[in-house]
Amino acid sequence: MKAVTWQGRRDIRVEQVPDPQITDSTDAIVKMTTTNICGSDLHLYEVLGAFMRPGDIVGHEPMGEVVEVGSAVTTLTVGDRVVIPFQIACGHCLMCDTGLPTQCETTQVRSQGTGAALFGYSELYGSVPGAQAEYLRVPHADFTHIPVPPGPPDSRFTYLSDVLPTAWQAVRYANIPDGGTVVVLGLGPIGDMAARVASHLGARVIAVDLVPERLARARDRGIETVDLATEGGDTADVIRELTDGIGPESVIDAVGMEAHGSPGASLLQKMTAHLPDAVAAPMMKTAGVDRLAAVNTAVDTVRRGGTISLVGVYGGAADPLPLFTMFDKQVTLRMGQANVKRWVPEIMPLLTDDDPLGVDSFATHELPLDEAPRAYEIFQKKQDGAVKVLLKP
Repeated sequence: MKAVTWQGRRDIRVEQVPDPQITDSTDAIVKMTTTNICGSDLHLYEVLGAFMRPGDIVGHEPMGEVVEVGSAVTTLTVGDRVVIPFQIACGHCLMCDTGLPTQCETTQVRSQGTGAALFGYSELYGSVPGAQAEYLRVPHADFTHIPVPPGPPDSRFTYLSDVLPTAWQAVRYANIPDGGTVVVLGLGPIGDMAARVASHLGARVIAVDLVPERLARARDRGIETVDLATEGGDTADVIRELTDGIGPESVIDAVGMEAHGSPGASLLQKMTAHLPDAVAAPMMKTAGVDRLAAVNTAVDTVRRGGTISLVGVYGGAADPLPLFTMFDKQVTLRMGQANVKRWVPEIMPLLTDDDPLGVDSFATHELPLDEAPRAYEIFQKKQDGAVKVLLKP
């Protein structure tokens, strides 16, 4: 089959690889109909490259049709249309039972000290072959799937794999009071959708970015925006001027480890990227730092007693957080990978009505799988208005 493979930093290729096989009785094989590129896939380009191996299949936002099931699978049959969550979970351990499948005790990658295994996301999360391919092997398939009805196009449901539940959790974790204000830092796919979700749920949303096309998407949906490229002064000061001088009750950081405006950490990341993997990997685990401009802006911006919801991916082990300010302002901080299936019951009704979140038109690009290298390039460089790219195997 064809698959998108990592071959080195900033080197993504489409290659012929062996078809996946049932290796455990709880597996299923799903033929991909749509498989998306996630903003966190771009972290594998450089920052997390030390944890990748040439030939690794990437991708973790899949949707397709079941073509084979293992002998122990009881909730799936051939022909079922499914979305596959980005995390692999058993569905019956303590963590899964408490709504935290990202911490599944059955699939935790204990050798790396990390949570549940993820599709296509480096040895940190189990080196599981990813979903940007023609077929995907799904472990623990009875739980690791979301059934969707036949008929409506993939664009109605494909974002249930990651974007929608991640954005939904970001908003829920932000603890926005009724009629309150939330600032969303970053309007990539997750920030864009989080702004839509928060607005739909009745919050005042102020979205912050510096890419004109991304700001325009938010404004088109009636969301207030702040353009970092043109707005003078400190971002937090600008936001305070819009919020009675005290800042918003909630801030969502949807940027993550590669934020603009962090020159020191950016230099360290680039230096690490050129080290041998045997040196770079342990360094990232013990002394790695992220570009923290977005986190620092969130801490500065949120009002005293407010909440920061951290949804952008971070990987540093020695990040210097402004703990004095956080303590002094009595900030609540919530974070973590999205617990996909926990949020599906709340989200699904919005996908079977008049599309209040605009999922049908959310993608900016839909390309064949063969064009994945170009898709990664335009997404990483923010070219051609790329915000969300769907790949069609």
